[in-house]
Amino acid sequence: MLKLQKVKLVLRPLITAGLLLLLTGSNLPQANELEQIRAYTRMIEFDYVNWTLNAVGIKGQQAALNAGPYLPLEQRKLLVLDYLTLVGEINETRAVIEQVSADPQISDPAAMAAPYQERLEHLEEKQAWLGPLSESIVQGQLEAVLVDMGMHIAGESVPPVLYRVTQMPLALIVSPRSVIRQDADISLQADLSLDEIIRLEQQVEAELGVSALVENIGGVGVYPTMVTNTTHLSWLFEVVSHEWTHNFLTLRPLGINYYTSNELRTMNETAASIAGVEISGEIVKLYYENPNPSTPSQLDAPDIVEQAPELEDEPNQFDFRKEMHETRVTVDQMLSDGHIEEAEDYMEMRRVFLWENGYRIRRLNQAYFSFHGAYADQPGGAAGSDPVGPAVRMLREQSDSLADFLNRISWMDSYEDLIRAVEQPQP
Repeated sequence: MLKLQKVKLVLRPLITAGLLLLLTGSNLPQANELEQIRAYTRMIEFDYVNWTLNAVGIKGQQAALNAGPYLPLEQRKLLVLDYLTLVGEINETRAVIEQVSADPQISDPAAMAAPYQERLEHLEEKQAWLGPLSESIVQGQLEAVLVDMGMHIAGESVPPVLYRVTQMPLALIVSPRSVIRQDADISLQADLSLDEIIRLEQQVEAELGVSALVENIGGVGVYPTMVTNTTHLSWLFEVVSHEWTHNFLTLRPLGINYYTSNELRTMNETAASIAGVEISGEIVKLYYENPNPSTPSQLDAPDIVEQAPELEDEPNQFDFRKEMHETRVTVDQMLSDGHIEEAEDYMEMRRVFLWENGYRIRRLNQAYFSFHGAYADQPGGAAGSDPVGPAVRMLREQSDSLADFLNRISWMDSYEDLIRAVEQPQP
């Protein structure tokens, strides 16, 4: 056992260093296909290089301290839960400050907001030291679950789990108007105002004749992976697991060919979504006693590469996935018949309908469906009648375990590979 631990201590930094360069650029768009669009975004694109260098430095400091493994299991759990509660307090305090600052009835908003600003600074100081410790604990819990589930080499997850909670970049999604197909996904600076976002969308659409959408995301599969702030335990584990799965796939043909076709992108995202849900469930079951696994609201947790699963609708409740599926199928048919403007009018009508039922979607267009339709781990929804998602789900059903499923799909480099695997299941 001691010898094995020494091997792990040697392997971990070597694996991490060797994979860093490969994984840092994973799941990022290929510039040679996007130059026409990037003429509008170059000055506001997200800087992954500097972010990664900073994140690696922070992770190095965490590894040097590495207090998580020496804490009792119960204390580790409480630290993570305390951190999520702290995030909620920070969000609430920021909301109060914004409300006070915008209230025309308050004659001196700065004075009124001062105690809340002081509280916010105190909470953020606490977050600065509690956050890295929470990340270290979650990383260890995820790695232990991956080993238990058979996704390891010599007792070590490959790649090692590294994530960083951060302010997420925005994503500019571009699709043709005549068909739903993602032609671009460009990461933008996180602090763009709504006016800047709308102006960019309008400019790209008007001058290039495409459908554009700037969307929030919840995670990015660079290395260390980027994860958005959340107050929801299951959602946190799901996103961290989802992004680790992207890192895993990037070492194999499926991930390497992420941008080769929309079918392969859907295979990647659906496989990562399936893995995220299953791994998150195992972490919660093993380490947390009856936590609150509430699904984040539309406003609290952005839809992403990495979209939170909706709660199953009870009878007589509004069925978002059913309504979105119906919308996508109808739009696909209208576009195939050449009725582009009619399809766009229909999508706006449906957006208003969804808004009135509590789903705050700012824009519903071809770009929206091209982005969200790739996350097809559940029936229905924005994927419409796209057959790729159901085939991936069928492969999971035919696989003995999640590890078996990921090992099978990760070596595929075409949709045809998936169909052959589903039609000729393993004995």
